[in-house]
Amino acid sequence: MACDPKIANRLKRAEGQIRGILKMMDDDKPCQEIMPQLLAVRSSVDKVMGLVVAENLKRCLDESGTASDEKIDEALKMITKL
Repeated sequence: MACDPKIANRLKRAEGQIRGILKMMDDDKPCQEIMPQLLAVRSSVDKVMGLVVAENLKRCLDESGTASDEKIDEALKMITKL
């Protein structure tokens, strides 16, 4: 799967947030400051996962002209694992 630049940027931003969280932990910051950052990373990754699944489904539709039940089931399985 080719990586869309927008998705790559989101992942790079999440990577930077994780580095920031590690620094906060090294600096012995309190849990109350770290948890919002962890939630932000989770939200960001969840969004990327949704975009990847949506892009995959769109690509399947474009290739076949219509979505087969099998392709729709495959996409739904990916979504429900989120």
